[in-house]
Amino acid sequence: MSAQVSASSETIEAPLAPEQLARRWQAMCVDPILEDIAGKIELTEWGEILMSSVSKSHGLAAARLAQCLEKVLGGRTVVEVGIATAIGVRAPDVAWCSDAYLAAHPEEMPLESAPEICVEIFSTGNALPKLREKAMAYVKAGAVEAWIVFPQTRRLEIYDRSGSRESTSFNVDTSDLFG
Repeated sequence: MSAQVSASSETIEAPLAPEQLARRWQAMCVDPILEDIAGKIELTEWGEILMSSVSKSHGLAAARLAQCLEKVLGGRTVVEVGIATAIGVRAPDVAWCSDAYLAAHPEEMPLESAPEICVEIFSTGNALPKLREKAMAYVKAGAVEAWIVFPQTRRLEIYDRSGSRESTSFNVDTSDLFG
């Protein structure tokens, strides 16, 4: 379940510019009121705060995916890292980064370009159209692919710049993602 909280009392007439979103994201990251939130926090393009609870099964699925991607592809994985997208600062559940990506993108907050693979894990309470919108936003922000993983049904949706695709272009046996 997601909750929306206004990030500011100012009137916003148009989507915020990337610099404005980055400043809001940075302020949120150091705000002591938000530091102990047990969940994921994102910002919409309008500066609204989106909060989503994270369950144990969701956390376990994210850990499994992160371990699998690092084992098979090398590189590193990050969880719930903020990425500047056309629909705000969004945080994929898991993102895989090659060593080349890491070298080319020093610490940024939020990341200005999406890592190569961005993964959202479907949970009850998620709106599938919103997850698909986020997947395409990650691709438009630079991801090679964005995945939506359905742990309960052991299914995977994969998106790239041309839209939905049948299989990943990465050397990953996707059946291993489900344990």
